[in-house]
Amino acid sequence: MDEPQHIFIGRSFLGEDSRAETLTLKLANRHGLIAGATGTGKTVSLQILAEGFSAAGVPVFCADVKGDLSGIAMPGVSKDFLEKRARDIALEDYGYDAFPAIFWDLFGEQGHPIRTTVSEIGPLLLSRLLELNETQEGVLTIAFELADDEGLLLLDMKDLRALLALVAERADELTNTYGNVSKASVGAIQRRLLILERQGAEAFFGEPALDIRDFMRTSRDGRGVINVLAADKLMMSPKLYAIFLLWLLSELFEELPEVGDLPKPKLVFFFDEAHLLFNDAPPALVERIEQVVRLIRSKGVGVYFVTQSPSDVPDTVLSQLGNRIQHALRAFTPRDQKAVRSAAQTFRPNPALDTEQVITELGVGEALVSTLEGKGAPSIVQRTLIRPPASRLGPVTVEERQEIMASSPVGHLYDRMTDRDSAFEMLARRAEDKLRLEEEQRAREEEMKAREKQEAEDDRRRTRTGFQLPDFDDRSSGRSRGGSVPRSGSRSRTSRSSRSDSVIEAGMKSAARSLGSSLGRALVRGILGSIKRGF
Repeated sequence: MDEPQHIFIGRSFLGEDSRAETLTLKLANRHGLIAGATGTGKTVSLQILAEGFSAAGVPVFCADVKGDLSGIAMPGVSKDFLEKRARDIALEDYGYDAFPAIFWDLFGEQGHPIRTTVSEIGPLLLSRLLELNETQEGVLTIAFELADDEGLLLLDMKDLRALLALVAERADELTNTYGNVSKASVGAIQRRLLILERQGAEAFFGEPALDIRDFMRTSRDGRGVINVLAADKLMMSPKLYAIFLLWLLSELFEELPEVGDLPKPKLVFFFDEAHLLFNDAPPALVERIEQVVRLIRSKGVGVYFVTQSPSDVPDTVLSQLGNRIQHALRAFTPRDQKAVRSAAQTFRPNPALDTEQVITELGVGEALVSTLEGKGAPSIVQRTLIRPPASRLGPVTVEERQEIMASSPVGHLYDRMTDRDSAFEMLARRAEDKLRLEEEQRAREEEMKAREKQEAEDDRRRTRTGFQLPDFDDRSSGRSRGGSVPRSGSRSRTSRSSRSDSVIEAGMKSAARSLGSSLGRALVRGILGSIKRGF
């Protein structure tokens, strides 16, 4: 398709009424605001801005809250009101075209998953997002320090939970090394993580982690790729949305080099339904957005907020938004009237317009436009008919979305989740090794107890056997129950000889008495002596 008339050199055509309104690309990194009541045309303004940036070779990222922006990937369909708008602003070569788009989704349902690791988020950002107090933040920092010291990779939520369980288990030991660790603080952190996990954070933390440079692609024909984040489901999880934006803005700020003022931005961000972003947002997120809006301009990145009223954006952020498109506001209540007055006062006055009154009179597709020009000064506010988009109004079909995703240049990088060996697995192996060692120790102890028991039983058995069979022991020791017996054959023979001697001697003595004389006694002694010598 030839270069359309609405693309000017170094500028993007926005619309026309009394004059053509354009956005100077060199000043597009000074950020911007699209505001207006529901149904006044904010989404179409976002769409034509994204088309203009893409046509100029600038990559775009936009959060698609209602699903309408996905149609930017398909050519528009001829409609009478679109053709009439083109004629009203003298857009003679108006035609329809599709723009290169990549669909993303934190949950991986309507686009390629966006993931990051727990380590990349870090303890500071995570503590601020979870709104931890100083003590709890200190415990979380100790946990990350312990992971670094022990080589534990923190990739996903189960890694962080396992690490916190380890910190609680070793609280006394860690207190001596890193500082006070309270188990109550660990429990509080776990409860905050549970809330975040129930909102879908488990899908956000993991690998492969997003390379921010994949948001900064251009197509083969030189047009910037429009990254469309499906956010209809995400907006129901405000904590997860906040942590995603906090991480994304921090990554951009930390990764991109300083480039100063470029002929056109390197990347432009659109945050649709920004009032949902800032309502009840953690102070850390608001502070970070303010910091990024002030400083990221020098990185070549533009940030644009889309919301219902300028008052939805904190003043510290609103003051940094130089390019503005203000659709109609309704003034039904005193609060609405105050919002209209505040919005009118943010524009550079136009003597030909009563800005406060015009804001309430604008029709669908009309807007008050003021952009930066020259040396960065805002232009006089003009009432403008916004040009019709070249891409489709409304969402793509399920089949079209799948077809676009199938031909995406990043599908092979992010569609398949990986689960590397990390803290959860490493700590699980440690626990298994510890359990195995404990079981082996118990087995050894039980074996020793069984051996000691057997030995004691054997001793008791031997003792009982010794009392029941004394005859065997008595015969073996040469004793009888009647008293002592000789221990050897020689002593037994001596005993028998002694008994024989006694009998013979007794007989001889009896004979000697019967002889009754000394001769007889002498004869008897002689005979006895002879007998003894014979034995």
